[in-house]
Order: sequence, then structure tokens, then C-alpha cells
Amino acid sequence: MQTFQHTLHLPAYSRGFHLITRIIEHEFADSLRQIRVGLLQVFIQHTSASLTINENAAPTVRGDFERYFNKAVPENAPYFQHDYEGSDDMPAHLKAALLGHSVMIPITNGRLNLGTWQGIYLGEHRNNGGSRTLVLTAWGE
Repeated sequence: MQTFQHTLHLPAYSRGFHLITRIIEHEFADSLRQIRVGLLQVFIQHTSASLTINENAAPTVRGDFERYFNKAVPENAPYFQHDYEGSDDMPAHLKAALLGHSVMIPITNGRLNLGTWQGIYLGEHRNNGGSRTLVLTAWGE
């Protein structure tokens, strides 16, 4: 069994959902190639951004995600007390909690074994979230 770990620093993204599959594949290619059968965990070290896997072809999906979560977790709700960094502060934490902070992807013959229409999304839930840090951990044979 082999184990690989890499820290990936993403640039600041605008608020919304962004496909980051290719970035992960590119940055971790040397390690992935060494695994015939295994798993990759992608973990984000932030509480106001999230990771998820979903449709990678139609950009309308990413817009629909953003609109849905903005309606489900609205800004300026009168019951939010945690607004030290602005009206998007607490909603960003809730959206991240709903979507999650990690995804697991099978590795087969040195490649991520995602479905044809699947991609890894960064959910940026802040207006000015800044750069984000991911920890990529792969293990297998």
C-alpha cells in the first residue's frame, strides 16, 4: 500500500460553484499514476467553502446550485447572530455544512474514476473568500 499527500493552494474564486477536477488531476498526476487501485480524498481546510461532486458538462447546473443555496440559506436572515464578517458570513458556514468538506473518488489505473458527467466542485460561499487550501490524500496499490 502506498500513501501520498499534497497540499494544493487554489486562487481566490468568485462566489459560486467552480469545477476544479482538472486542477486536482494536474497537480496530483505523479502520485495518481502510481496507484492501480485506490482512493483519493479531497479535503478543504475552510468553514465557508465546500466540495461536492456533480454534473460537469452544463454550466447552468453551477448557476442553479448557487441560486438554490442562496434561496435555501438567505443572507440577512434576522435570526443569524454570527455576521462579524458581513451578511454572507453565517450563510457561508451553513452552506458548507450542508454540502460538506471532503469528497472521496476511486482511483483506477492511475486515474480518477469519476462518471462521464461528474466533476469536483469548489463551492465558494463568500463574496470575498480568498484563496482556499485543499489537502489531497491518495492511497492504494
